[in-house]
Amino acid sequence: MFIPHSMSVALLMMIASAICWGSWANTYKGVRNYRFELFYWDYAIGIFLTSLIFALTMGSTGHDALSFVNNVHSADTSNILWTMVGGAIFNLANLLLVAAIDMAGLAVALPVSIGIALVVGTLLDYILQPKGIPLFLAAGVACALAAVIFDGKAFGSLPGGRAASSKSIVVCIVSGVLMGLWNPIVAYFATRGNPLTPYSSCVFLTLGALLSCFIWNIYFMKRPLVGAPVSFTGFLQAPASGHALGFLGGVAWGIGTVFNVVAGKATAFAISYAIGQSAPMVGALWGVFAWKEFAGASGKAKVYLVLMFVFYCLAIALVARANG
Repeated sequence: MFIPHSMSVALLMMIASAICWGSWANTYKGVRNYRFELFYWDYAIGIFLTSLIFALTMGSTGHDALSFVNNVHSADTSNILWTMVGGAIFNLANLLLVAAIDMAGLAVALPVSIGIALVVGTLLDYILQPKGIPLFLAAGVACALAAVIFDGKAFGSLPGGRAASSKSIVVCIVSGVLMGLWNPIVAYFATRGNPLTPYSSCVFLTLGALLSCFIWNIYFMKRPLVGAPVSFTGFLQAPASGHALGFLGGVAWGIGTVFNVVAGKATAFAISYAIGQSAPMVGALWGVFAWKEFAGASGKAKVYLVLMFVFYCLAIALVARANG
């Protein structure tokens, strides 16, 4: 089983996880007339198969007790089941986040949801696995939270921003709390009893996410928070490009998750999660350079963008320093 044995390699994996988490949504921006509830089935299949491939390759080197198949046989059943519960929680949080973006716009949904997830997830991770220097970790989280806020202000300064309803704010808050729970659950059951390895954890996390689609996603297909109900007919009639992009989005998120959890095993889950949640910075970069969302933006929006990048860089440096 591959685990990074140096902080530099682990840090590169954490940064790569942030890039993947901040990039997968581009695949949805590339589809046309394909509702997210339908796109999400391809995405969920992609994250599971990606985790499984990593488990059968990087997670099975050496063919010892820690290899994927052997670890599944030896791990406590409760660890497997609770990790799948973590995947179901992530899945609901992700669906709510996308609905919140549709309802309130990126400027409100992203900073509120990811900001709450960052604080909740990092705090719980540290409580469960108190590794690292608390002062640097707290300072890094504060800088990352400030960066998320500046990210929201930058998008909010663009023309055509919309006002957020109380319903959308509630959806953002619920999404953020749930998003902050899945990583601590994985961390806890990767360190207790007969634990799962990082690769096994990701397989059962994403399997839980895929299976929970038959609950959460079917519910939102029938009772969407935004738009009219959709059926599986739309999924079957979707173009091959839509299915391919959905699967590719799942692959990107799956790679980011495996890298984040594996790096967390080598350093500390609180540290890897905090750096991984730099994803909004990556999303903003895509918005600036690929989608030209800031073309003609005011000087105020550009100042907020610069501040966001500065604070994210500070956050990564401080959280990396927290590892000692």
